[in-house]
Amino acid sequence: MRYGYLNKADFKKFVEGLIKKQKVVAPVKKENQFVFAQVEDASQVSLDYIPTILPPKKYFMPQHQKLGDFNMGEAKMSSTQVDVEPLILFGVRTCDIEGIECLDVALNDSPADPYFAKKKKSIIIIGYECMKPCDEYATCVAMDTHVPKAGYDIMLTDAGDKYIVHINSMAGDKLIGKSPLFGKTTAELEGKIKAELKALQEAKLKNFDNKLDAGYKELRRVFKDSYSSKFWQENVGKRCLSCGNCTAVCPTCYCFDIYDTVTLDVTKGTRNRVWDSCQLEEFAEVAGGESFREERSARQRHRYHRKFDYSVKKYNKFFCVGCGRCTRTCMAKISLIDTVNELTKEHKDAKK
Repeated sequence: MRYGYLNKADFKKFVEGLIKKQKVVAPVKKENQFVFAQVEDASQVSLDYIPTILPPKKYFMPQHQKLGDFNMGEAKMSSTQVDVEPLILFGVRTCDIEGIECLDVALNDSPADPYFAKKKKSIIIIGYECMKPCDEYATCVAMDTHVPKAGYDIMLTDAGDKYIVHINSMAGDKLIGKSPLFGKTTAELEGKIKAELKALQEAKLKNFDNKLDAGYKELRRVFKDSYSSKFWQENVGKRCLSCGNCTAVCPTCYCFDIYDTVTLDVTKGTRNRVWDSCQLEEFAEVAGGESFREERSARQRHRYHRKFDYSVKKYNKFFCVGCGRCTRTCMAKISLIDTVNELTKEHKDAKK
């Protein structure tokens, strides 16, 4: 771990140097929104952006992924396939980095997902710390994801005419190497940089509002007590369209379906994985047409509890990172902030 400076005047040189080394994916403006896409020039990179349509999880767990080949009649795949392409994921917000950390915890739980693990080893993450809220939907401060903690190789923090650079891994150190863009640092200078960074992070809190009425430590209790609340049916359930948008854009959702494609002569085939959603009506269906979560209200309740209750019990982590994507993309205008605050009000009223 070491700290340094990158002058903003050298930003273009820095990015173009990365592009020459390997594939670089960064936030790029697309009409009135942003997406993570490959960049060929530093001018394409947008650091001042509202969270991208899809989170960077698509590079760790692709929407459509071939898992391997098989021969009919055999009980195992004849070959497995993990397409690994080394790349640099540039300009990732701290909330999305926390989302990748959540996936890392869940997909390395037994039985571990080898496809995710190989993808993750091939990706270098260069983060970018927000100094102001993305928009009115972000709840990163409430979820404690507004400052970098772990899960990145390099972090850039805006410090006026320069960026404070935190090199957090051997891969990050190797990537930068002895580049003259970062200058030489001493123990004394690094101490000064760390103090400056701490002051910036404390000062930026003035720009953020905690939009959730429940405290960080109170959130799980709110949801545990809300399981039988009429709010799920009367408010959320009646409005939900079961389109699955909220889960498709969530950085921590990892549900998938498996399907096989067989050749015309029925001798061999391929096995594939695609993203799935707990919000779709057929997701919880079992033999005989029965469903564990037939009602839309039950499916929405399950989604929220996966973020604020079940994950805490199993992994000691909230699986909501405060990015606001689910609210932005909801066609029924169901707001995570309003939902949490309404349930919090019920919880507090019940205790009176």
